[in-house]
Amino acid sequence: MSTLLWSAFLLFWIGVATAIWFTVDIRQAYARITGNSTILPSPLGDIEFKRGGAGVPVLVVHGSGGGYDQGELIARAILGEQFDWIAPSRFGYIGSTFREGATFDEQARAYAFLLDHLGLKRVAVLAMSHGGPSALLFAALYPERVSSLTLLSCGVASSSDADQAEANQKGDALTMIFKYEILYWLVRTFMRKWLMRLMGANGTVIASLTTEQRTLVNRVIDSMAPVAPRYAGVAFDNKATMPNERVAAIRAPTLIVHATDDALQLFHNAEFAAAHIPKARLVPFNRGGHLLLVVEQSAIQTEVRQSILAHAG
Repeated sequence: MSTLLWSAFLLFWIGVATAIWFTVDIRQAYARITGNSTILPSPLGDIEFKRGGAGVPVLVVHGSGGGYDQGELIARAILGEQFDWIAPSRFGYIGSTFREGATFDEQARAYAFLLDHLGLKRVAVLAMSHGGPSALLFAALYPERVSSLTLLSCGVASSSDADQAEANQKGDALTMIFKYEILYWLVRTFMRKWLMRLMGANGTVIASLTTEQRTLVNRVIDSMAPVAPRYAGVAFDNKATMPNERVAAIRAPTLIVHATDDALQLFHNAEFAAAHIPKARLVPFNRGGHLLLVVEQSAIQTEVRQSILAHAG
């Protein structure tokens, strides 16, 4: 058999093996998000959520590419089981409805509807990344319902800086990757370090990850599959209007945790929130990028738990 035929034969079987690998992996991903949540019909559309733990109630708001499952991951990584966490899927994520023309204000109203359904009058709120805008507006629109607000690497305000334009390009690239199941699978399977860079971590942070930290990062990346039932939410997040100056209406004690080297949600978001929210406290970290939760997990656990408990009464 000629070299050309051998090459064609080899490529064919590599393609077959890759197709089988992809199919099995995606089926497992769909199985992971099936039957593990509750769907609540509402005037704003279906609201998907999961609840766990016990103690002070905390509304946990996931970031882009997430869903109730990422909310659960955040809750377990930061809160543990001594808090009663409620993790909804935001509009366009997994089982939560997305309607054209939806806004972060409507998402905030959906949180209120969910809490009414659960009989919870007042909660602490913990938001990560692009879970920030709707969490901020919930605190602004429903001040009596928020005992404290925690912003972890959150988006808050728009900016015209050159660094923001570069961060926006990362967001656009991530949105494009999330549009195609096979593309996200290829990137997370064969180009994971590059994906971490797109997610806002620099090479130094990536290289310094311990085995335990790398395991958690991999869980975050893999838990965003399947991407098809999340894409509407990702595309919405990437274009929706930020809260900006409206955060000045927030009256809840607010803990802001952010890395100065975050290349996806830039540190100006933390500075803006600290400058405009009356009862804000900024806890900056010099390294960690947008993987700050992973890099500084223990320190963040302490800060967040103490803040929630201090204001829960």
